[in-house]
Amino acid sequence: MKFGVSTFITDQGIAPAALGRAVEERGLDSLLIAEHTHIPVDRRSPYPGGGELPEIYYRTLDPFVALSAAAAVTERILLGTGIALVAQRDPIITAKEVASLDLVSGGRAVFGIGVGWNREEMENHGTDPRTRGRLVDERLQAMRELWAKEKAEFHGEFVDFDPVYSWPKPVQRPHPPLYVGGGEAAFERVAAFGDAWLANSLPPRELGPKIDRMRSIAGRDVPVTVYAVDKDPGIIEQYTQLDVERLLFYLPTMPAAETLPYLDELADVARRFR
Repeated sequence: MKFGVSTFITDQGIAPAALGRAVEERGLDSLLIAEHTHIPVDRRSPYPGGGELPEIYYRTLDPFVALSAAAAVTERILLGTGIALVAQRDPIITAKEVASLDLVSGGRAVFGIGVGWNREEMENHGTDPRTRGRLVDERLQAMRELWAKEKAEFHGEFVDFDPVYSWPKPVQRPHPPLYVGGGEAAFERVAAFGDAWLANSLPPRELGPKIDRMRSIAGRDVPVTVYAVDKDPGIIEQYTQLDVERLLFYLPTMPAAETLPYLDELADVARRFR
């Protein structure tokens, strides 16, 4: 099993370059970071984790800027979004950002995507929450055209452009792997677009049956990466009994002096199960 790190990079925690270097030095294989453009002050959407929304949600750095900083000081680890909120992103710009990250990292980009939960946040981007699933699917289709074609065009319900040039193209062909986040509502999206399913913090007893259902819908053995996993060895042992490719430990957002010892603990746990 492979082990990586999932976290929120903010202006109050360890800097992205220092974090990327530290993750790689400890033998972990990947760094996936969360995205929120902003959080509306007045919000009806309940926080999925329950209780008050943590401050990290509205202090995140732009993921592609942060990951590019990490790419500049690393050579091996995968660098990805976990997740990018495609419902809030222009597809032409996002296609360029993903391809640029893949280029500057030497082909190590991972594009983790999702539809999002904060309705007020997406409404501020002009997105209707009721149609965000269709919107995301169409934007992903358009981005694949931009990555694959010298002269790309797309004509859909939400995305429409005549032939365009868009460079750079990704190093990984036809594009960096798409890790599709979400629960059962996302399984059709996994089937259509996913190079992997990014399962968010599901406990092992629930994850096993969902993997079976996801693969049944996809009609193939889609790899599974589990996002934001606790470092408890007992829980990790349970995940090893499932057909999971990678676990992403959850790293709390802390200054460097606290982050580095915590990463040491994560690396120690990972070594027990390799």
